[in-house]
Amino acid sequence: MRKSCFFLLVFVIVTYVKAQTPTTDDIKSINEVVTADNVVWGWLNPLRGDKSPAAGKLWGDRTKNEPAGFLVKFNKGFSSPPHIHNITYRGVVINGLLHNDDENAEKQWLPAGSYWQQPAGEAHITAADGEENMAFLDIQEGPYLVQPTSEAFDNGEQPINVDESNLVWLNANDIEWVSEKSDVETAFLWGSHEKNQLRATLIKLPAGFKGKIKNLSTNFRAVVISGEVTHQFSRKDDETILEPGSYFGAKEKATSIISAEKETVIYIRSNGNYKVTSK
Repeated sequence: MRKSCFFLLVFVIVTYVKAQTPTTDDIKSINEVVTADNVVWGWLNPLRGDKSPAAGKLWGDRTKNEPAGFLVKFNKGFSSPPHIHNITYRGVVINGLLHNDDENAEKQWLPAGSYWQQPAGEAHITAADGEENMAFLDIQEGPYLVQPTSEAFDNGEQPINVDESNLVWLNANDIEWVSEKSDVETAFLWGSHEKNQLRATLIKLPAGFKGKIKNLSTNFRAVVISGEVTHQFSRKDDETILEPGSYFGAKEKATSIISAEKETVIYIRSNGNYKVTSK
């Protein structure tokens, strides 16, 4: 009897641990750019066809067991049935108004620049109310699946909804990896700043910014949330205009040369440090 209980306890512990979201990313990023107008679109939930939101690939493959980043477009008035996901995902609203919560919760419409986290196994609905609605989703494992609420489970993580107006922005005086004269601001979203641990932040570039972002880790991925940047990996490269929904990845020790004519917000997901400097 005791032996059976022991094995049951081990099984429960192993199951619980496996449900936790990974905190590192072993896939090395490369120098690459995907502009918003070159995103390849399909259906987020192919089983529902055109009743599903559209999904556009930025990096990785959400149908496989690997990290991935992708865009999702929702029609005005969209509201999903209650459901769960097998993995945790994190999202940032790029445009429109989105709601993500328990089916009985009062609508909390998140505007552009807002952030939310949906834990694996947590029952919820997703709805959209803007004329055009698009968000960026980040997963650390896959595949990304939609499952019935009858399969709900608790993986120990909590849902988060942060309106854009509630983000806390820190300036260069508070952050060692941003040069003091850059006027760049940062908002922390998720992850750990311990060595080799995944983390994500938003950086806000002031209008007229000209500078560089140097990647110091094995994995660096950036998505333009608002505004617009001009991007190059080298002065010899052609300049690429990156509008909201565009993505660039960088290999370790690579430098991105960027400029922004207007205030721009970029989501940066890295497996370690990076450095922002300005001219």
